[in-house]
Amino acid sequence: MTRYYVAGHRGMVGSAIVRALESRRQAEPSLQLITRERSELDLTNQAAVRDFFHQVRPEVVILAAAKVGGIYANATYPAEFIYQNLMIASNVIQASHEVGVQRMLQCGSSCIYPRHAQQPIREAALLTGKLESSNEPYAIAKIAAIKLCESYNRQYGRDYRSVMPCNLYGPRDNFDPENAHVIPALMRRFHEAVQSGASDVTIWGTGTPRREFLHVDDMALAALYILDLPVRIYADNTRPMLSHINIGSGTDVSIRELAGMIARATGFRGRILTDPSKPDGTPRKLMDNSLMKAMGWRPRIELEEGLAATYRWFVENHSELRL
Repeated sequence: MTRYYVAGHRGMVGSAIVRALESRRQAEPSLQLITRERSELDLTNQAAVRDFFHQVRPEVVILAAAKVGGIYANATYPAEFIYQNLMIASNVIQASHEVGVQRMLQCGSSCIYPRHAQQPIREAALLTGKLESSNEPYAIAKIAAIKLCESYNRQYGRDYRSVMPCNLYGPRDNFDPENAHVIPALMRRFHEAVQSGASDVTIWGTGTPRREFLHVDDMALAALYILDLPVRIYADNTRPMLSHINIGSGTDVSIRELAGMIARATGFRGRILTDPSKPDGTPRKLMDNSLMKAMGWRPRIELEEGLAATYRWFVENHSELRL
């Protein structure tokens, strides 16, 4: 029996990893999946996390818990973003070590890289320049999580790995208008425009920044693929203090192009306008996923296909999202 603890199982990434593990359990009935609701376990509470780990003693930990949000949320609540994410990572990683967890996968974000990193962004770009100011507190917390994993590996011989996905989307995304990332924010805006019969939709910024997107189900499979790699293969492709691996689709689109795709997915046929008075964020973020490809993994879900599926999920679940 192997006991997996997924921290953050109710979030978009965590729930996708849980779905992938539940599928795996059909072939591995001995796989035991451990989860806790936020109301049951506050991951920012060190004593509570330590007690939980000593009680359940997981063998494998997947750290997908985080406080996340879009540009508005990061700019409005920087203290919450840096504090909560630092505490979650510190508590889970230290408690894992205390109870002898040897294998861990920590899920990060592409925002760890400098604002003007050379494109496509290689793993070696970490800590080579200034971060995007709008989400710097969150990015610093996620960088700290990588360095925590690397430090426990170096000092204690643990096998704690980190993956850095590009922008993710899919089922259980956050569609709150103030806290959503670009795809769910636009999807909700276009959905409401169709419902109200609006003739146009305005998107933030100039529409020219380019972003890379990956369906969260692809991210989940990639994360488990990295987790399962033999130690030798992982070590041969990384370095002790540069151990994280990018996960991306390898292609990007402009925000204006993305808006057109979402308009088609939602059935919106009006005009798409831009508002240059609003921030654009980083001009471009395209991940170099050559290392991931070299180790044998490639995404399966194309962006247009994934957006259509995500919109279907949104429509089926929008009453629960209190829109």
